[in-house]
Amino acid sequence: MTDSEKAAPNKRQVPAVTRALAILRFLAKSNDPIGVNPIARELGLVPSTCLHILRVLQDEGLVEFEEKTKRYSIGIGILPLARSALQKNTFSVLVQPHLSELSKEFGVTGIATQISEPGQMVVVALSQSSLPFRLQVDLGSRFPLLISATGRCYAAFNTPDPKELRTKFDKLAWDHPPSFDEWQNEVADVRHNGYAVDQGAYISGVTVVAVPVFGSDGKMLRSLVAIGISERLRNAEIPKLANALIKIRDDVTSVQI
Repeated sequence: MTDSEKAAPNKRQVPAVTRALAILRFLAKSNDPIGVNPIARELGLVPSTCLHILRVLQDEGLVEFEEKTKRYSIGIGILPLARSALQKNTFSVLVQPHLSELSKEFGVTGIATQISEPGQMVVVALSQSSLPFRLQVDLGSRFPLLISATGRCYAAFNTPDPKELRTKFDKLAWDHPPSFDEWQNEVADVRHNGYAVDQGAYISGVTVVAVPVFGSDGKMLRSLVAIGISERLRNAEIPKLANALIKIRDDVTSVQI
């Protein structure tokens, strides 16, 4: 056994916990209540095992069961856990007043996101613009990790496997999807500029500006994002907005350190 193998802690698998989390995530993504068999089929579980886990989650208030339809949905018992996590997230607390000032100054919706489950970013802080806005964003909202400006930041600084990157890119849903080659060029620009811009590709008429927030390993762990109506957010304003986001990031991370 090598020294590195001795130093590495053993990661013990707990299948029941893994399956329960998979079920919760699946139900959270589902727009409608769903039955045991479709859940089991989608997650590759034995139906009886799936049912047992669902009943335990129901007893704990994390899953709700509709007796008439025999279908399950995510339960409100998850809310206190989520609220507590957000309240104890130091980054969220520190960044919130900065996002509020950003929204007032630029007339944008400001959000902070954090990588959560595999392939997802979750909104951990939010300041809504006072202007009419098409994109509905709430605390706890989740987005595919590679989508829009935040996705370009992730691809630029976390260097995922190229084949896996292409596979995930092909599954993304855009209003005006860029080609993979165009997207890769934009990712290269992010490495040079330090911020990413999505002008109407993800959502028509909406401009998204994002900067990465790095973890101790130098990889992107979070992002700061500004979302505005493209007609109001002209090209000349984008660098100013990006610099404001970078300043927020630097101020907040210096306090955390």
